[in-house]
Amino acid sequence: MTTTTEILTPKELLRELQALVVEAETMIANTASEQSDEAVNSLRARFVAAQERFEKAYAGVKGKVVVQARRADEYIRENPYQALAIAAGAALLVGLLVGRRGRATPTA
Repeated sequence: MTTTTEILTPKELLRELQALVVEAETMIANTASEQSDEAVNSLRARFVAAQERFEKAYAGVKGKVVVQARRADEYIRENPYQALAIAAGAALLVGLLVGRRGRATPTA
């Protein structure tokens, strides 16, 4: 089990949640055990800790996205013609790639 202060990647968080689910399924299968109350409390604490880590990760990612969106908005407002040229260039490249993909099948 990891501590709540560790910063985990999304893959690590997913692996930890999968391990918690497997452990919960095992615990449900072994409900006749005397230790089930203790195990349920332990598992509940681990779920709460995982939820806290997810909330922190979500808040961090959300903050970064908001900052980048504001930067993009400022750039577009300060340089509308450059932004338009960049968007047109990107659209042209996508159009060329999509068009090329459609013609990739050889004709005999």
